[in-house]
Amino acid sequence: MKRITTLALSFLLAGHAFAATLRPEDNARLETLSHELNVPMPELSQAVAQADYRQAVLDAFTKTAESKPWYEYQALFLTDKRVTQGVDFWRAHAADLARAERIYHVPASVIVAIIGVETFYGTNMGKHPILDSLFTLAFYHPTRTPFFSKEFANFVKLGHAQGWDLKTRLGSYAGAMGMSQFMPSSYLSYAVDFDGDGHIDLFTNPADAIGSVAHYFQMNGWVKGDSIAVRGFGQALGLKYGFENRYPVKALSAAGLRPTQSLGAHQEASVLRLDVGTGFEYWYGLPNFYAITRYNRSVHYSMAVWQLGAAVKQAVSGDTGNIRVVKR
Repeated sequence: MKRITTLALSFLLAGHAFAATLRPEDNARLETLSHELNVPMPELSQAVAQADYRQAVLDAFTKTAESKPWYEYQALFLTDKRVTQGVDFWRAHAADLARAERIYHVPASVIVAIIGVETFYGTNMGKHPILDSLFTLAFYHPTRTPFFSKEFANFVKLGHAQGWDLKTRLGSYAGAMGMSQFMPSSYLSYAVDFDGDGHIDLFTNPADAIGSVAHYFQMNGWVKGDSIAVRGFGQALGLKYGFENRYPVKALSAAGLRPTQSLGAHQEASVLRLDVGTGFEYWYGLPNFYAITRYNRSVHYSMAVWQLGAAVKQAVSGDTGNIRVVKR
């Protein structure tokens, strides 16, 4: 690929190389971000000059696992291998997990599951150059350039604060990074130096990753000691499914849905519908389920995190009788 300059870039697309220029509005957006996020314009310009356009990044957005039906998505994450390695991770970092739970009131099972789903406990943190990914998305994503423009600028800000070589730092195709797969804005806002060594490192320091995940949830509405979801019996006719919509429990009952266990003091819930291949499961989504969706705005993702965490917790305790996993 040709090197991108501040005013022009050349890239390969569909096997052909051709030149393109940053539009005036793109340069204007960089100026705005420089002021809004307090990132010096020369640093942004230098980052743009270093970045490469990558068509594979845009292609990846059309192939996300979240688009799969639940029974296929669940099989990707609730596996024997992921549970077993989750147990190993939990036991290796039990003290840090216990301290994070004590300080931030987020269960160790949820922290472990986030790191397990995101990066297989730190073993797969992504192979995409973060600078290139965020540049491509900031200027070429068809609908989300405002979001990714801010993440691009925040990555530049973060990288300079951390002393990183922006070009060599690797992560996901969306620009998420480290064991916890934080976006740059989340890294700046929620990452913590959990082991007190004077440096925040989510790439190689499990303690910092554990504390940062717990801190993220504490700051995004986690309710101490509360449930995440409750299985429903029946169905909710005429109601919209998903975590975005909340209904009074009485309205859910009137629509034909009953909880299979107590909802506690909750008077409202969302309706979650999961395709299990032979039909549908219905669940009551509670505030802590919504909190997990702040990490990834997907019902499937949040359910996978909850179920993986529960399975790992059972296995750590030695109770494996009711764990349903795919043997992989």
